[in-house]
Amino acid sequence: MKIVVAVTGASGIIYAKLLLENLVKLKKQTKDISLIFSKNAKDVCLQEMGEDVFNKFNFPIYKNDNFFVPFASGSSVYDAFVICPCSMGTLGRIASGISNDLITRTADVILKERKKLILITREMPLNLIQIENMRKITLSGGIICPASPSFYSKAKTIDDLAFTVVDRIIDLIGLENKTFRWKTNGF
Repeated sequence: MKIVVAVTGASGIIYAKLLLENLVKLKKQTKDISLIFSKNAKDVCLQEMGEDVFNKFNFPIYKNDNFFVPFASGSSVYDAFVICPCSMGTLGRIASGISNDLITRTADVILKERKKLILITREMPLNLIQIENMRKITLSGGIICPASPSFYSKAKTIDDLAFTVVDRIIDLIGLENKTFRWKTNGF
């Protein structure tokens, strides 16, 4: 499976960090993982994590103004694009069909090729414009996955709680994921 992960300047860098750590563990199920960072993503990372936590990953990183990469074209075959976290500005540009950088162009390509676009949103509360933008993306085939952790797994740490969101992302991508599952007779 070929996957692109973008990180935007929305709060919630922990989700991107844990997602990439999990993708490393699942590397036997993936063929290619590529990264894109928005202009503000690194600044938010430093603010929230105290350091650039993305230096340790051995994935190719593409500049957000570079349109000469394989996944910027429908002629290359990528299976999924995850924007984690996804800012409302990025979501709005995607919903409006504005492809002014590599992140929005990749989303446009993924949607037109009917592949998986998964947006991990972090904003709350939502205004009507944001809700309508989410509706447009959903009608176009994208998946809106709010970063809403679950509590029934009885997480003990912040990372454990954030992993409940990351596990859902892994499931949505379509990778085999051994994680806590809800049972029909309760926990």
